[in-house]
Amino acid sequence: MKNLVLAFLPLFFFGLISMSQAQTPDQRIKELGLTLPEVGQPMGTYVKWRQVGNVIYLAGNGPDVYGKVGEDLSLEEGYQAARETGVEILAVLKAATGGDLSRIKQFVKVLGMVNSAPDFTDHPKVINGFSDLMVEVFGEAGKHARSAVGVAALPSNIAVEIEVIVELKD
Repeated sequence: MKNLVLAFLPLFFFGLISMSQAQTPDQRIKELGLTLPEVGQPMGTYVKWRQVGNVIYLAGNGPDVYGKVGEDLSLEEGYQAARETGVEILAVLKAATGGDLSRIKQFVKVLGMVNSAPDFTDHPKVINGFSDLMVEVFGEAGKHARSAVGVAALPSNIAVEIEVIVELKD
């Protein structure tokens, strides 16, 4: 038994060292070369986020990309618009968590709306631009339940709008 314990002791310490060297979301953002923008004011009579208990609900966010995917924009441009929206959402989440994205336990639910041409049906592929970024930044905690839908129009003709619900660590 003593030999078994001695054999697993180095593995235990290696695991502790690996866990202590795990990257934070901020480190991953920096590694990805992303710069988070300033969080702007809401466009109407609402707030950017609302915290209830250990859950944060974000209002819809969109990119500075305009037009209908499948008409004015390609699928790839829509994907990039959703990714750009993800960067905006990271900025809002950082503000909502008091500057500490490590407080996020997990992403719970995402609603992605795509301003799309009537015959465009690849909405999930567009919103993958957001989802892929969250997994790059948060790992498993960035995976989420999601809806991706096409809409006839979005405010100011933005290409996508995304709402997010996250759970905070206790």
